[in-house]
Amino acid sequence: MAYFNDAAEVYRYLGGMFEAAENHKDVGPKLRAADLTFRVDYSDPAATMFVRLAPSGIEVIKGEADVVPDIRLAMSADIGDRFWRGEYNAAIGLARGEVRARGPISKLLRLIPLTKPLVPLYKDLVAAKDGERT
Repeated sequence: MAYFNDAAEVYRYLGGMFEAAENHKDVGPKLRAADLTFRVDYSDPAATMFVRLAPSGIEVIKGEADVVPDIRLAMSADIGDRFWRGEYNAAIGLARGEVRARGPISKLLRLIPLTKPLVPLYKDLVAAKDGERT
């Protein structure tokens, strides 16, 4: 059974992590400095999200949009959940084909280590949802 019930939960939790990163004192400035836009197409449930990392701020666009991303990613929403919990190695997922990507992936891979301090924030964000599942 998929962790998320619908696209709204994907946006709330997975999109919410990037919104939380905007205000993180250590991670926020480093992500904004990347000056990169990526699109993530999630499955189970289906949801599309654009994340714009720009010096002016981090923006999350939920759903289809007229945005040209630098990088496109595709994965299950459960993989996104496991990543933010610190339980999924994105580089291995790319190598195995569990995460599909197009574009300058090396730029994205440089950002992944920066997200580690956000794991506790994600766990707090999903704590109530986790409690519902027990």
